[in-house]
Formats: sequence, structure tokens, C-alpha cells
Amino acid sequence: MITIFTTPKPFLGRAGTTQRNTLRSWKHLHPDVEVILFGDEDGAADVARDLGIRHEPKVERHPSGLKYIHTMFDRAQEIARHDALCYANCDIILTPDILDAARRVRAEKQNFLLVGRRWDIEVTEPLEFSNIQWTDQIRARALATNNQRDEWWVDYFLFSRNLYYRKIPSFVIGRIGWDSWLTWWAKHSGAAVVDASEVVCAIHQNHDYAYHSHGKQGVWDDELSRQNFKLAGGFVHMRSIKSASYRLTCDKLSYNTFHFFENWRIHWQQHSEPLFAFLRTNVWHPFLSFTRPVRHALGIRQKCVEPVHQSRDN
Repeated sequence: MITIFTTPKPFLGRAGTTQRNTLRSWKHLHPDVEVILFGDEDGAADVARDLGIRHEPKVERHPSGLKYIHTMFDRAQEIARHDALCYANCDIILTPDILDAARRVRAEKQNFLLVGRRWDIEVTEPLEFSNIQWTDQIRARALATNNQRDEWWVDYFLFSRNLYYRKIPSFVIGRIGWDSWLTWWAKHSGAAVVDASEVVCAIHQNHDYAYHSHGKQGVWDDELSRQNFKLAGGFVHMRSIKSASYRLTCDKLSYNTFHFFENWRIHWQQHSEPLFAFLRTNVWHPFLSFTRPVRHALGIRQKCVEPVHQSRDN
């Protein structure tokens, strides 16, 4: 069985609804699943008491008020009742397929990290978990919406306790970078990193970014995100789900023969970016300036001739 831990936003408005949905979905996975809620946000103590889950209100915070990831991972590994732990964001609904995935991987690997892509859906109402068909219904809803995020969006990390996630850099939650670093660290430490996207339907309840004054762009590109990126060591210490060394399918756990291509791509991006920056500044931008009168006369806009190479910030 597993221990799932997380940290919430205040239990107010739509966030309160989606977070209650999340925690209730975890409680309904199995009677022996342990859930730990970190943080003293508004309503957290009441929700923990109502749902019968463990509440750890004290979490070390950055001066901005954002919580440090490492304090939650350290404490969870100290107090978890089970040897398989799972950090998941507090807007991710999990269904029993994650328990089956954990069981199958644990049968073959002692030291592992299991991750997977998520499905996005709109949820504005409390879900009805008393309906024994709730799992099938929410899964069908996600598949019908057909909005699965790419390999850089990692929202749950199911790992063996002996993976020993210790000395995590001082990342703050709610900003980019830390999730990709956790994946890299597992590979770097020799753990079996498993892509369970095919068999685990992790469902993300959509939300806005009103908690940041500059919205989504601020979350991805403010000083704290840049600090997270720096602490991660840049792209060289960041990995996506594509870098997983194993894939879990309905039939078996199989070796991902081509996972090293992702490592090669990351290193190529890391080392080629200075060259592309030089070419953009000294070749491409002067070319755009020189051809602007002709392009305007022909009605060709700049975005139609943007270079293919783009760097991503997550």
C-alpha cells in the first residue's frame, strides 16, 4: 500500500472544491491508503479532521510565504506508514489503477520512481464518491475531453522509500523546475524511472492562476521560478517523462530502449543554446530588420517566419 502526501492552497471557492475532490479520491482508493496534508492554509485543519487524514501544519517557508518542497519530502519519509510514498499535487484525482501500478512495479524493482502524464478536465462541482461507478465515470470524462498534457507536466511522484529523496534543493512549490529535477535525481541515483502514462489515469482539475499578480506568465517566469531553475542546475539536471528508463503497459514492465535519446536531446539543447542565441542576435534579427519593408509589402508577418528552434521554460 502507499502513503500519499500533498500541500494545498486555502480551501476557499473553486480551489476548496477541487482540493476536497482530490483528497476524497485518495481516501477512496483503499482503506489502508495513508494521506498526509502539509500546511496550515485556511480550512486545512477542518478538512483533515473531516476526512480523517493526517495533518502536518508546520512547513518551512520562503520569505514570500511559498512552501519549500524539501521539508515536506523529508518529513513524509520520516513518518510515512508505508514504504511506497507518493507526492501528488492537490488538484490531481487518482483512481485505483495507481495502486495496481505500484504493486506491479514493486514486484520487480526495489528502488523506483513512477511518474506519468496527466489528463486535464473542467471540474467546478463536488464529485459524488458514494457512487460505486465514480472511477469509471471520471476516467471516461477525462478520456472524452481528450486533453492529455505532454511529458514535461509531472504532477505525481510515486517512489520507494529507499530512493531516499534527501537534500532536495530549496525549491518552492507553485513555481517551475522542481518536478523535472525530481525526475532527474531518480535517474541520477540509479533508480528505475517508470513511465506509467498508459495505465495510470491521473486527472488534473483545471484552475486559473489568480493567486499570482501576473497570472500564468508570472508563475512560470518570475524571480522565484528563475531561482528554482538555477537551483536545479538548469536543463542539464532536468528530465521529462520521456527520459523514463522503463514503461509500464497493460501487459508488462518493459525497458525503454530509446530513453537515452531524451538525455542526448537535453544535453544538445544545453550546449547548443549559446550558438542559437548568437545566430538569433547576429544573423536572424538583422535579416528580419533588413527584409521588413519587403515582407510588409507582401503581407508576410514576422511570426510566419520565426525560426523553428525554441527553448522551453518548464
